[in-house]
Amino acid sequence: MNTPANRRAGGFTSRLRALTIKEMRQLWRDRSNWVSGIALPALLIVLFGYGISLDIKNVPVAVVREDRSPTVAEVLAGLQLSSYISPQFVESMNDAQALMASHSVDAIVRVPSDFSSNLSAGRATVQLIVHGVDAATARTIEGYIAGALGQWSAHRADRDSHSGPAEEPDALGSVTVEEQLWFNSANTSIWYLVPGLIVIIMTFLGAFLTSLVVAREWERGTLEALFVTPVRPVEILLAKLIPYFLVGMLGFAMCILAARFLFGVPLVGSPIVLILSSCLYMLVALGLGLLISSATKNQFLASQAAVLLSFLPAVFLSGFLFDLHNVPTAVRVIGQALPATHFLDLIKTLLLAGDVWPLILRECAILAIYGVALLSAAVLVTRKRIA
Repeated sequence: MNTPANRRAGGFTSRLRALTIKEMRQLWRDRSNWVSGIALPALLIVLFGYGISLDIKNVPVAVVREDRSPTVAEVLAGLQLSSYISPQFVESMNDAQALMASHSVDAIVRVPSDFSSNLSAGRATVQLIVHGVDAATARTIEGYIAGALGQWSAHRADRDSHSGPAEEPDALGSVTVEEQLWFNSANTSIWYLVPGLIVIIMTFLGAFLTSLVVAREWERGTLEALFVTPVRPVEILLAKLIPYFLVGMLGFAMCILAARFLFGVPLVGSPIVLILSSCLYMLVALGLGLLISSATKNQFLASQAAVLLSFLPAVFLSGFLFDLHNVPTAVRVIGQALPATHFLDLIKTLLLAGDVWPLILRECAILAIYGVALLSAAVLVTRKRIA
């Protein structure tokens, strides 16, 4: 039945299809878009995945052994067997201090000459000096060295317990701690960083790249030329959104494949939920990009706004590099107001923990609200008139 409503719907569909085909052809012809949409995500995957790590391994440690007894060799064996420590034996404390001053080593372990005699008396000590410029790294190194040196005490206590009397009424029972590491069985920071890397790349493709491309068309007058046609702003924005949505999801697929096969990150949750929630966040990022470009209509302003409103907050305030529980309350509130923060919690849960439905539903609802608000604002700002 050829009613006015059907004619309007058919006109909307035909115009949207024609505009989308035009945008796809333009995207295909413009190689800079493919470089930005494909090459840059691949480069970011390599740089972030292999270049950034929160793990500390092979820490150079100067060891000054003033006591040459076999017991000292047993005590220091834990340092040599640890994959986190790279001991360097030096002759004197002066040599060790020179290495520390030049930052050739991050710590000094000094075994005094009276270590064996004091050990018999029950008061043996080992001096530990740590380079403290980076306080967080220094605390980690302290824990590594203390654990490596403590292995000898644990082995000795275990040996004494087996060689002692069969039963001692007054002796204290031993306590064994069975450790389990949930949601990161590999105990590596790569599993912590890669989900954040996916968020950063999708934010870049959705907000930063889209805002630049659309703002460039404002500068060239391409969009103003469309305004003299019967097309509506919502049709223009949807036609812009569809091609870059596909490019963004292609970048997402690259990230997931790299996470799974390059970095060994598991996918514990549902792949369908992961794809649907990622589509939702891509719409949020695209909505932000379209809003920025429609409001600025200038590539330089759009790039600055996209960096300040999307890229930098996603890197520093979403929990990608820093735990939001350790920042001031004001910063935590700002971080919780970012869509990237909620998507990061969501994707970490799906990749590492599984289908935790209360969290999934909450974060998806928040992202849906952001998506509707940003896309609606972009339509309102894009007015069909020539400035």
